[in-house]
Order: sequence, then structure tokens, then C-alpha cells
Amino acid sequence: MSTFYLTTPLYYPNARPHVGSAYTTIVCDVLARYKRMCGYDVAFLTGTDEHGEKLQRAADAAGMPPGEFVAEKRRLFFDLWKKLGIQYDYFVYTDQPDHVTSVQRLLRLAQQHQRDGQDIIYKKRYEGRYCISDERYVSDSTDPVNCDICGRPAELISEENYFFRLSAFEKPLLELYDRHLNDPRCPSFVQPDFRRNEVISFVKSGLRDISVSRKRIKWGVPWPDDPEQVFYVWYDALTGYMTGIGYADGENGNATFQKYWRNTCGSEGSQKSEVRSQNVEVGALAPDPWPLTPGEGQIVHMIGKDILRFHAIYWPAFIMAAYPDRPDMLPTTVFAHGWIYYEQDKMSKSKGNVVYPEPIVDALESFGAPGNDALRYYLLREAPFGHDTSFSYDALIQRYNSDLANDLGNLASRTLTLLQTRLGGKVPRPSNSRAKGEAEKQALATSVALSDEVDRQLNQFNFSGALDLVSRDVANANRYFTEAHPWANDDAGQVADVLHHAAQTLRRVAVLAYPIMPTATTRLWKQLGEKSSLAAVNRTESKWEDFPEGAVVGKPEPIFPRLDKAKTLAKLHELADIDRERDKPKGVSITVPSEEPSAVSPQPSAEAEPRTPSPEPRAEQSAIDNRQSSISKITIDDFAKVELVAGQIVSAEAMPNAKKLLKLQVDIGSETRQVCAGIAEYYKPEELVGMKIVLVANLEPRKLRGVESNGMVVAASVGPEGKPVLATFKEDVPNGTRLK
Repeated sequence: MSTFYLTTPLYYPNARPHVGSAYTTIVCDVLARYKRMCGYDVAFLTGTDEHGEKLQRAADAAGMPPGEFVAEKRRLFFDLWKKLGIQYDYFVYTDQPDHVTSVQRLLRLAQQHQRDGQDIIYKKRYEGRYCISDERYVSDSTDPVNCDICGRPAELISEENYFFRLSAFEKPLLELYDRHLNDPRCPSFVQPDFRRNEVISFVKSGLRDISVSRKRIKWGVPWPDDPEQVFYVWYDALTGYMTGIGYADGENGNATFQKYWRNTCGSEGSQKSEVRSQNVEVGALAPDPWPLTPGEGQIVHMIGKDILRFHAIYWPAFIMAAYPDRPDMLPTTVFAHGWIYYEQDKMSKSKGNVVYPEPIVDALESFGAPGNDALRYYLLREAPFGHDTSFSYDALIQRYNSDLANDLGNLASRTLTLLQTRLGGKVPRPSNSRAKGEAEKQALATSVALSDEVDRQLNQFNFSGALDLVSRDVANANRYFTEAHPWANDDAGQVADVLHHAAQTLRRVAVLAYPIMPTATTRLWKQLGEKSSLAAVNRTESKWEDFPEGAVVGKPEPIFPRLDKAKTLAKLHELADIDRERDKPKGVSITVPSEEPSAVSPQPSAEAEPRTPSPEPRAEQSAIDNRQSSISKITIDDFAKVELVAGQIVSAEAMPNAKKLLKLQVDIGSETRQVCAGIAEYYKPEELVGMKIVLVANLEPRKLRGVESNGMVVAASVGPEGKPVLATFKEDVPNGTRLK
């Protein structure tokens, strides 16, 4: 039997997992369910990467030992995957004892080999810049520099470490990428194609050796024979993919490891594929990118684009160093998908726009909708997998109502109802003696070879393409149904044909969409009268595509109730707000100043700074003296962190016991913000209503005189008294437009 070993990244448990973490894990869950239905022996692993300086600092800040800190955070991932119905087979965490054996074994094997007559592992002094947040080396220079991934200042490190001779692997890595690109028996090593091109370009630009140990921290896997050193977190974490399936057991791993850690790409007997391109037109009957023959195996790492270099360059080099003559030990594919943005903006806790899955699922389920399945469908249907995508509540509701409630739900409801009322629940056999109309011909043509086309899209990780094909099938069945109007049709042959086709479409959709929507499709499967397990259906067999003779459907029950947009949006925001309040640190207090702040800023005065440092830069609170000899400079990256948007004041009122403050309600397009502004001495409330202004939208909320302020109005500070003059626009600018 062919094996398919699939992994998510090992998540960093320094914070609660959000919809971005769920995205990768949902994709892997979909692939695992799909491959099982295709007859593969699947092992699906997820887990947590629990070492490194960032976690040690987070534990120190929390006043906890690192081991206790990561164990507590690890629980958050267990809980979320359970709520989302993720059916993983293995969960690894790098603090588990046997992981030490795995990491040290991989290193000792590398120490036994050389490249170009030089040791692969050697010791020297390192001095350069290191990003703690991304756990990566940024520059070998001591000059100040920002991380090119997160933008944070990289820290200066100077210590004696062990190094990995990555520079010696430039040619082997390029040969690896080329072999996968040109051998028709192999999928591309790095996918999508544009990510592969990025990696190849980076390797060709020249690789430098990397430090693979750390001396100044103690939270990590100990370096063998040198107790002062621990492993670099990425050497440690990547080996977790092997630890999780038994690499540490025995000299060469246990039976489970030997079963699943095998990549037969390019081996004798692999079937040839004519086309492996990702860019296959939706609906085209494209060849499978890498069809397997029995006994072959794949190792697939699914990751986010920000950690591509570690997986596509470091990881294969680490394996080549330990197993120089074992190409079967290398992964088959590393797929790097894009990021999820919230309404076109990068999610950030400091901006308050991080989206968590739990309140979404709970909100939808409160209206009877299948919350998990709706979220899964939306994430995979909305944009091509691999590219960045934007999440919004509006789009979620629109997609659910359009595709699931209106189309699939409507087809299921009226088909099952008419089967009950007109035919006693029996699924009729089709009549082949009558002439067929255009809608019927189109519906029948769409269904031909549909399952093969969907499979090809899924094998290319084109989830949106696969779901588009399914949606077309449902839409054509609905058109045929409407044209035939079987609820008022006396032609028994046509009624039998349309109801048979509609029921067959529902059966087919239940099977094809099961990996994406396992709960809803299982309910549909049962309503279609099936007693067997939907998950156990073998998609490689054709017999599942039609009903057995004499099939009888069950009682129709709503699966995808239509959502009222206004009520659903209100519930989504309500539960998200409750969720954010739950996550706020306990015991942090902010002192409200006795005097109102000067000028416009809703920030407290200097004496009222919060007891924990704010992640956002402080806004200026006093007039700028134009006669200052110098002005502090910032970089363009610093400026890019400030989100300035156009807004319109919809109401303004004075605040009790605050002679300088006004409470404003500002429409910024996606929502209405409440903002406190120190402009009461210069603007009357009635003068402000309808005025277009500029708002700093990503400041942490603050309370002034007991009123929460969510943002800051931008104004010039004029004259010796610092008179505020609101920034506005000469031309009409839509609310929510971002200033750049």
C-alpha cells in the first residue's frame, strides 16, 4: 500500500493559535481525509516547537519555568484541534524526552561525514545580528539591521558556537530542485512554482555557513559532549518531524518510522506523469502531477511562506549531511502557502485584528449552521491555495449563503422532499426513452468524469479549483431541476430523470466534498439513506457514484440554514469581543490622569503609562517646537506600522467632568469606532458631525475618564498653545481608505 506522510509546521506555543494556524492544519486534515479515501496509508502529524530564546524569554516574563510555560500553551493547540475536529495521527512536542535522542543522532551522523574534504560540523566564534522573534540569523555584520521578515531590530550576538557548513550544499540543493523539476516521476520539491523560483534564486546567490548551537541560553536540546551549548532551534525543531513517528526508537527508528519516512520519488517503477504544473485551468482534465503505484511513499511538509527557507534549504541540507547516499530520506514536497490577512491587513495583536476560529464556529452554530464546515469551506474556496488571502466576516457569510445555503442546501431540501412526497422516498431509475432538454444535457455533461477532475485538482493542492467544480455540478443540477419543475410535472419519465439526477448529484457531492466538510456531508449521506460510513468510501472505485437498486432516502432535515447577515455579523463581533476580553492579561491596570491630556491624543499623560510596555510607539502629546535643533528620524518600516485611515464623524458629544475631551463616533467603513479626542476647547460637537478626518486605527484601546477610546484623531498642533487643527480632505475619500 502507498504511504503518505503529511505534516503541519511545529507551531510555536508562545501564544494562542489563530485562524492562520488553523488554516494550515485544516488543509492537512483535508488532505489526510482525502488520501485515506483514495486508499493511501496516511500518517498525519502536527505538534509544537517548544525550544528557543523567544520561548525562554516569554517564560521568564511570565515568571514560570520554561517547561511549565510551554506545557500550558501546548494545551491550547490540543483544545483547538479537538474543537475543529482535526483528525491527526501523531502529535509531537520538542520537549519530549525521546526528541533529544533524535536530534543528537542526526548531528552525530553529520559529524561522521565531510564535504569537499572539510568537516560539516565545526566550531568557531560567531558575531552578528540575530532575530529572536523569528529565530534566524539576519546578518554576519555587527551593524544594526532589522529582520527582513518581521521588521524588528536584530540583536547583536557574539559567542563561540558550532557551525553547519551550509555553503558546501549549494550544488546538491540545486541538483535536488532540478531533479524534481525535470523528472516526470516527481512533483516539484518546492511548491507553488513561484516559491520554488524564490528558493533557487536564494541558493544561487550563495549560501553562508550557519551556527547550529547556542551558548547563552539553556532552554533547548543539549549539545552532545559540550554541556555549555544547546542546539539551534531550527535544527532541533525540524528533526521533530522524524521524532513524531519513532525516529528515536532503535538504531534506525521503529517500524512506524521506517514505514512512513520514505520518499520513493524518482525510483524505479514510479509512474510517469505528462504534466506537473500547478497552473492547471479549473475544469480541465489535467493529468495527475504524481500518481503513485502500490508500495510507494511521499513525505509532504505543509508550511507558511515565512518559514520556507528553513524547510526548503536548511532541512534537506541537514538530512543530506546525515544521510549522504539516501535520497529516500529527503522530503518529497515542501508546500509554502500564503498568509491570511484580515480585510487586506496583516493580523496583529497590537492592531486588535487577530481572528480566532472558536468564536466563528460558535457564532455560526448558534444559528444552526455547521460552523466548522462553513469555516473550512470558506478558507479553501475563497482564494487559490498558495497565495495570500484575506479573511472577512462579510465574505464568510456571503460565501456560505451563496454556495451552501442557496445552492447545495436548496438542492438537498427540495430533492429529498419531492422524493418523499412523490415517490415514497424511493430513488427512481432514470428513463432513457425521452428526449432531453438543454439544462438536462448540460447537467449530465458536467457530471461525466467530475470525480476524476476533482481528484486531479486536490492532488495539485488546488482546493478552490476542486470546490469550484463541485459548485458547478450543483448549479447545473439546480438549473435542470428548475427547468423540469418536478413538483408540478405530469411526465413521470421526466420526473424520474430529474429526481434521479438530483439525488445522484447529492450523493456524488457528499463523497467529493467530505474531506472539506466532513460533518455536513455525513449528515447528507445519512439523509440519502446510506448506512455505511462516508469516510470509508473508496474514491478509486466507481460503484459509489450511483445508488443501489431500491435505495430509499431518509427524512429531509436542514443542513445549511440560510444566515441573516445582520444578525450573524452582530453575533460574530459579539463573540469575538468576548473572546478578546477573555484573553486580556489579568491584573494590568492603567491610571487615569487627573487632568485631560493636551491636544488630540487619547493616550494618558506620562505619569499614567501602563505598567507593562506597549508594543506600539507612543504618539506625541505636546506641540512640536519648530525651533528644535533636530527631529528624531524613523525608518519607512516604522511608519508602515501606523495604520492611518479616512473616517467620518457620525456623532460627537462632550464628556462629563472633562472640559477638553469630546467623545466621537467615527465611521471607518468596516466599523464605527468610539474615539476620545482632546479638542473640546476648539471644536463644538455639532460642527464635527459629517466631517471627514484621519484616524490612527491600530492603537491599543485606552480608557479616558472611564470611556474606552479606540484610535486617535490626527491633527496639526498650531501656535504656542498647541491649538489642534484636524487633518481632513479636499476631495471625497471613501470611509476606511488607508493613507500611505
